[in-house]
Amino acid sequence: MNKFLRTRRVRWITGASLVMVMLLGLYSFNDDKRNFEVIKNLDIFYTLFREVNSYYVDETDPEKLITEGINNMLESLDPYTTYIPESDMEDFRFMTTGEYAGIGSLISKRGEHVVIAEPYEGFPAAKAGLKAGDKILEIDGNNMVGKATSDVSEKLKGPAKTTLKIKVQRPGEKKPINIELERQKIQINPVPYYGMVNDETGIIQLNNFTQDCSREIEKAFLDLRDKQGAKSIVLDLRANPGGLLDEAVKIVNLFVPSGSEVVSTRGKVKQWDKTYKAMRQPIDTVMPLAVLISRGSASASEIVSGALQDLDRAVVIGQRSFGKGLVQTTRNLSYNAKLKVTTAKYYIPSGRCIQALDYTHRDEDGAVGFVADSLISEYKTKNGRSVFDGGGISPDIMVESHKYANVTFALVVQQMLFDYATEFVLRNKDISAPEEFSISEEEYSRFVDFVKAKEDFKYESLSQEKFKDLVKTAKREGYYEKAEEDFAAMEELLKLDVEKDMRQFEDEIKELLVLEITKRYYYQKGSIIASMQNDTELEAAKKLLKDMSEYNGLLDGSVVSHAGDRPSRSKKS
Repeated sequence: MNKFLRTRRVRWITGASLVMVMLLGLYSFNDDKRNFEVIKNLDIFYTLFREVNSYYVDETDPEKLITEGINNMLESLDPYTTYIPESDMEDFRFMTTGEYAGIGSLISKRGEHVVIAEPYEGFPAAKAGLKAGDKILEIDGNNMVGKATSDVSEKLKGPAKTTLKIKVQRPGEKKPINIELERQKIQINPVPYYGMVNDETGIIQLNNFTQDCSREIEKAFLDLRDKQGAKSIVLDLRANPGGLLDEAVKIVNLFVPSGSEVVSTRGKVKQWDKTYKAMRQPIDTVMPLAVLISRGSASASEIVSGALQDLDRAVVIGQRSFGKGLVQTTRNLSYNAKLKVTTAKYYIPSGRCIQALDYTHRDEDGAVGFVADSLISEYKTKNGRSVFDGGGISPDIMVESHKYANVTFALVVQQMLFDYATEFVLRNKDISAPEEFSISEEEYSRFVDFVKAKEDFKYESLSQEKFKDLVKTAKREGYYEKAEEDFAAMEELLKLDVEKDMRQFEDEIKELLVLEITKRYYYQKGSIIASMQNDTELEAAKKLLKDMSEYNGLLDGSVVSHAGDRPSRSKKS
């Protein structure tokens, strides 16, 4: 090689090396710059906190200040990235496992008292004779009147096999009642009910995706198929907020062939990206399957319903789901605290992500918008049916959700139904079976009188709400004074009449009253059975599963479904 070529090659290698060094230096510079920004802002935060804590005019609570700072910071990201201090770890474990140690009862606040709202069947509260409506006066001699629900809950929980004494005031009893009971490990079954809804169709209701819930689904399915003769199944995921992703994968795996892709996750840390497939042999890949979803079905519920829809394994019925396509990972922090942080988005078998809200782009006021229409894409199911991303799971069969009247909503929120059910139990030792129980006209009239006698029962009709808005607008624009008498007449016309409104919406109020009362005699299971007597989504599923030509047509695309409806939502949240 001559001297000229050697010199040229050395220059080329030197130049290439210099470019590489510059690129590495630039990368290192950008990385160093980011690290510097982190260190700088942490230092600012520390010095600011130190100065506030030292010199603020009043005493400050350091833990409260820091916790609020952390929570506000995380809130700017998304609602699912949260800080879990050590004091909240028990609640966090309950959310993921469905397990805690206590008496096994829901409690709620009624005025100055915390009351037993719902004792769980088979657990210490129910076994000891505690009833819904009992006012908690003392726990182990400590006064509970005026205490917050969280304070009472803390006293009720504790290590398993420890005893506690509760003093309660029971409606209808003159003297307080003292009850001694032993705490035990409480494992809430994520499948509160399963059974046959007709001669050939069974239903399985899943409330949340806690640890081992897939096992409960499998047990229920096998019992319905092999012992009760079910020829088709309805999986009820309505109002199920989700939970563990692994459990969602296992549930889908029960119904699809081994090796089928169920969901994949993708995020910033590429080493964490993962594809989840059906790893075991399914229990049934042919039985007709319908999945019920609602606006409150989210996260793992959407993985199950979406994957079964994408794989054309089930027909989805109900309303468009919530649209949570984000995955959270729990990271350990110092002092036994944890961070639940959004680390990825998940994608169901068609390739779509059903995340509806775009948290990366906010308005100046902090409002979050839905994924822009222009960014919504079309995907195909296994059989070639059209489905879309960016807006939750759209059902194959759409069933409009019932919208309750304002008076009905007020009766629930102000616990009129709860209080009347407590009074009803004092007069009635037992009732008929949940599937047969109903509210007579005489009983309903008694309930109307009960509500009318409550001076603190207040509500507004939708017409009144709109009228107030109209008055504000008219005053702002100068029209109100010109027609003040007309506005006064309209206000009088819209004046509330509790009895009239309760009669107008009698059917829906009766249904809710039935659920509250049956729960007192037959616990949660009885309330669920009663609710199925007027269940429009369940009726749609039963009708579909009797018509295999429509069922198969929806899955192969020969019958038009709503699943291919393109979401179009641009309003703010």
